[in-house]
Amino acid sequence: MAAEWLAWQAATNDHTRWAIVAPTFGDVRDVCAEGNSGIVGILREYDVLEEYNRTFGHIKLRNGSLIRLFSADEPNRLRGPQFHGAWCDELSSWRYSDSWDQLQFGLRLGDHPRTVVTTTPKPVSLVRNLISRTDGSVRVVRGSTFDNAANLAPQALIELQLRYNGTRLGRQELYGELLEDIEGALWTRKMIDDARVTQAPNLTKICVAIDPAVTSGEDSDETGMIVAGVSMDGQYYVLHDGTLRASPDSWARKAVELYHEYKANRIVAEKNNGGDMVGSVIRHVDPRVPIKLVTATRGKQIRAEPVSALYEQGKVHHVGGFNELEDQMVSWTPDSGISPDRMDALVWAITELSVASPAMQYLASKVDFCPSCRMPSPKGTTFCPKCQTAIITPV
Repeated sequence: MAAEWLAWQAATNDHTRWAIVAPTFGDVRDVCAEGNSGIVGILREYDVLEEYNRTFGHIKLRNGSLIRLFSADEPNRLRGPQFHGAWCDELSSWRYSDSWDQLQFGLRLGDHPRTVVTTTPKPVSLVRNLISRTDGSVRVVRGSTFDNAANLAPQALIELQLRYNGTRLGRQELYGELLEDIEGALWTRKMIDDARVTQAPNLTKICVAIDPAVTSGEDSDETGMIVAGVSMDGQYYVLHDGTLRASPDSWARKAVELYHEYKANRIVAEKNNGGDMVGSVIRHVDPRVPIKLVTATRGKQIRAEPVSALYEQGKVHHVGGFNELEDQMVSWTPDSGISPDRMDALVWAITELSVASPAMQYLASKVDFCPSCRMPSPKGTTFCPKCQTAIITPV
């Protein structure tokens, strides 16, 4: 529907400029532009397409109009260009709300710039804010998966109904309901959104935390994998969600890769499910990586409550958005019956960082940390004695 609208607007208004923005460039190219219902096919049916450059994301029409494709993961690319209108796909899955802001600054051409948003209504702050407007600037149109039944496989519809009808996930994904926070959950969307940042400061300690899955088949749980760090002032930063469904060798290689990429201090892994195997597979990939194996001797809720309290105090910051992780955090309750692999890994990461936090804060008061290798140096040192990186002392 949005592709039809944008195609019609661009085709009937000569020399106009339009934007299509999706969570990633692959999404906007493969789904919005080239998908079965994508805009490129529609423009070809209209016989108005002059050129489609899939590498640069440019769609030129014979009437001089131009449609550009953007990734919401790159908000800075939306700085500068001007548009008559836009189509934003899966807005609730955008990592950075700044992409929406930059797009709005560029909607300044013509008499009535408009934006069409197509999205699953997850209760992220951006979607909630748009839906709550009462000034007439936003019109909300809802539809269910079954409204499109004529274009879907009958067996797929039956499976969706059997598996998800009557569930919260089904209400959100199939019927387009905006579901608010769950009573009894340890986290709320507001708690996470209020502390969200776009970048982390220099960190005194970083760890990669793993919640290993027992098996690696198609129906197996995922192996939760979270990278987080702590700053010298005792603030925690979630840097990356590397959760995946893979064999032990594959997730071990991924963990070691993240360890080196983020220059982490150690890998922390729960050993309840895999025992000594967890440490063995990681050491097989790289025997030099420091590993700490932890055992879950208490229930998930008891382990998670101190971490939830840090979020409530505004001390834990997500660097960008982590949609799957945040969905687990705000939906898990002790009686929910789900396996929160990402959340478990997050809890292990923050717990590990908080153990050494007081000592690290004391050390940080006496030294400066290199932003590259994090080697401590006496206050006032200009260059790191280990890697020669310039050290900037916080004011």
